[in-house]
Amino acid sequence: MMVPVRCFTCGNVVAEHWEEFDERANEGDEDPEKVLDELGVDRYCCRRMLVSHTDLVDIVSPYQ
Repeated sequence: MMVPVRCFTCGNVVAEHWEEFDERANEGDEDPEKVLDELGVDRYCCRRMLVSHTDLVDIVSPYQ
C-alpha cells in the first residue's frame, strides 16, 4: 500500500501503479525506468514519487 496516494507536485494518482512497480522494479531484476515507461508514468515528478517511496506502513502498524 502506498501512502501518499497522489503526487505532491502535480496531483496525479500514483498509488495505482505502486504494487506492480514495487514487484517488478524493486524486487525483480527489471530496470525501474523501463517499468515506469511500460506503466505509462511520464511526468518526472510522478516518477520521482514512485522511485523514492519507502513503504513504512508495515513497520508503523505491524498488527493489522
